[in-house]
Amino acid sequence: MFTNPGKLSRKIVGTLIVFLLVATTAIGLTLLISWQLEGVAAAINDAGSQRMRSYRIAHLMSRSLDAPGSAQTENLSAEVQRFNKVLLDLQRGDPARPLAAPRNGEVQRLLVDVEQSWRGKIQPLVEQYLAAGGAPRQAALDRFNGELEPFVGRINDLVLAMERGYARDTVMLRTVQGLLVLLAVLGTIILIRFFLKLVIRPVGILHDGMQRMIDNDLGVRLPLASNDEIGGLGRGFNQMAEHLQTVYSTLEDRVAAETRSLAERNRELGILYEVTSLLADPVPVDALCQAFLDCIKSALGADAGAVRLYMPDSQKLYLVTHEGLSEAFLARERELNCGECLCGEVIQSGMPAVFNTINPPKGMKLGSCIREGFATATAFSIVHGKQRLGVYNLYYLNPHPISEQEKHLLETLGQHLGVAVENQRLKSREMELAVSEERNLLAQELHDSIAQGLAFLNIQVQLLQDSLNKNRLEEAQQAAGEIRNGVQESYDDVRELLVHFRTRVIQSDLESAITSALEKFEGQTGITTSFEQIGGGAPLAPTDETQIMHIVQESLSNIRKHAKASHVHLTLRRNRGVTEIEVRDDGAGFDTVNEPKTQSDRHVGLKIMRERAHRVGGECRVTSKIGEGTCVTLRLPKQNREAV
Repeated sequence: MFTNPGKLSRKIVGTLIVFLLVATTAIGLTLLISWQLEGVAAAINDAGSQRMRSYRIAHLMSRSLDAPGSAQTENLSAEVQRFNKVLLDLQRGDPARPLAAPRNGEVQRLLVDVEQSWRGKIQPLVEQYLAAGGAPRQAALDRFNGELEPFVGRINDLVLAMERGYARDTVMLRTVQGLLVLLAVLGTIILIRFFLKLVIRPVGILHDGMQRMIDNDLGVRLPLASNDEIGGLGRGFNQMAEHLQTVYSTLEDRVAAETRSLAERNRELGILYEVTSLLADPVPVDALCQAFLDCIKSALGADAGAVRLYMPDSQKLYLVTHEGLSEAFLARERELNCGECLCGEVIQSGMPAVFNTINPPKGMKLGSCIREGFATATAFSIVHGKQRLGVYNLYYLNPHPISEQEKHLLETLGQHLGVAVENQRLKSREMELAVSEERNLLAQELHDSIAQGLAFLNIQVQLLQDSLNKNRLEEAQQAAGEIRNGVQESYDDVRELLVHFRTRVIQSDLESAITSALEKFEGQTGITTSFEQIGGGAPLAPTDETQIMHIVQESLSNIRKHAKASHVHLTLRRNRGVTEIEVRDDGAGFDTVNEPKTQSDRHVGLKIMRERAHRVGGECRVTSKIGEGTCVTLRLPKQNREAV
């Protein structure tokens, strides 16, 4: 961390700014002097031209005298105007050209002298010459010639004075340029020494220190004590070197600690994997709890353990399985009320308990762990979601501290056991429900066939007995025939039910099962059948195929009993995952709206088919008209149909 961040940068920037200002000032001064020299040179040139212009005026005056004319006069006037203009420019200067006479006293005095001579003597003589004619003009020319040489001499003095000023400015320019070169050399030397002292040498020291550190010299320290950025880097380097030296000295210990931590994590993962594998087996809850207890007792080195499950009806904890516990312990804690001891408090609060029996907690009322001789006892919840299913215990004969990491592992194992126990319970309930539903369907079908047939036979037997008692042989013969027909029909119903409940459909072979059922139906009834398959798709789940076959067989049974059909056509359609089965006959049909539901057992069969279709998430529809046959349509949507 820098003590004065930016101090070095301020030094560098400040030095460069000073150097820039000095160099800029010197260069600006040379530019100014050069500009002045250019103006003086133009002034010298213009002043020199005034000498020539004075002689030209005299020449024009002489020519105009010999050959008078307007052209000569105009030229003379023009030269006078140009002389005035140049003289005015010399006095005022012209930045645009540039033009500027030296501002020293001598030049200004001579410039005033020239102006006074021009305006006081020369220009009036020229004007007099232009205004006169004949002899007066000659007299004006003579006087002009008499004043010309002294006037030109004054102009010449002015030019010489300007040339001397120009020479002095030239010397000054060369002096400034020499000083600028000297300044550049000295500035470069100063900057080199400055950067050498403040940047290059400290950076070299840093580089040497880093090189020594690369060569594993962790004891290197840099002698940088300045308060600028480089000094901050040096102090940071020293701190880093000290930290690396400390880390390197403790590296072996830290590697060993990390190795132990990694080994502990691997052990935990191994325990989790082993327990998860055990809990995945489809075994009863007692065997599941026993396998769980054996696994964690061996993995965590416990001397004893127990698994207790909670029954909400009785609000008690029941000891399901145990290891390493005496009969006296089991007699006292085979059943526990909630809140009776520490395990009961754990099932209520959901918080794990780990304690030494030397200093037992207040909730430990029975004291069985102490009498058993355990030094450390634990209790962890068995949970599934927010539902607490029980408690499991681990006991140690010697003091055994449980770390927070182990607590978290044991809580996780309790959650896994809770999921497995709840899954087993759900499977048992599902099996019971399935058996109950099948029994209900069996009872409905028995009522639909055998029970009604037996009731009919009972009535016929009573009629037979009554006819025999009254010696009505013809009625008795007729009743015996009815009994024989009823027995045959009941026998056929029993055979059909046996075939119906023995049906098993092999997965991916629904078509073969339907074909086999139609062949048996045709052989038993003599009714011709046909099977049409449209489309294709993935196989259905085995349970779905079984229910489909039950619905198909129920439809065929109704056709046999009631339809009086001569032909049955079955269609299996599969389109974009949707399965549709249609069983159509050409029998007598019936009125699905007005026919009394008590008229025939047909309606019981239709109800059974709808229940089976609803069980697999499908829909069963029956359409029929008297004299036009019947059509049973089963439709199974896509979302639940394909087997996994």
